[in-house]
Amino acid sequence: MPAGLDPLGTGSPPGDGRWQRGAKVAAIYLADGEETVWAEWYRMLAERALPPRLALPRDLWRIEVKLDAVADLSTAERLSRLGLAQPRPGRSTWPADQELGERLRADGFAGLVAPSAARPAGRVLCVFVPTTAGALVATAAPRRVDEPPAPPRGLTT
Repeated sequence: MPAGLDPLGTGSPPGDGRWQRGAKVAAIYLADGEETVWAEWYRMLAERALPPRLALPRDLWRIEVKLDAVADLSTAERLSRLGLAQPRPGRSTWPADQELGERLRADGFAGLVAPSAARPAGRVLCVFVPTTAGALVATAAPRRVDEPPAPPRGLTT
């Protein structure tokens, strides 16, 4: 997160993401680990043609997740069964993913887990908002990052 912002906030208005359009469904995106966080960050910077130092400082949070009904789209096989390809960088690939995410939300899912487009070995969790009280809890104060970290291995931009 940009330093000083609420890690569980969605912005106003909520932004678009791979798995939802903010005008229809708000969401919070989490990653399975620090390498995936930084891969997604570097991918975002590449899309916007921004140098890393302009997007600092950042706060790195640990979030405890307690959700029921999370759709598991974590493998190429599961995605394929739904007519989707492995996520890859670039917003041009988002519309089909957004439609599925919004349909899953309408069907009662609290979120979905899927491969990271920026680091295929990593996983992202898209949590639809609003969610149940206590489903997401910051477990400690954030770690402030003032210098760009080394790009993680397996990064795809």
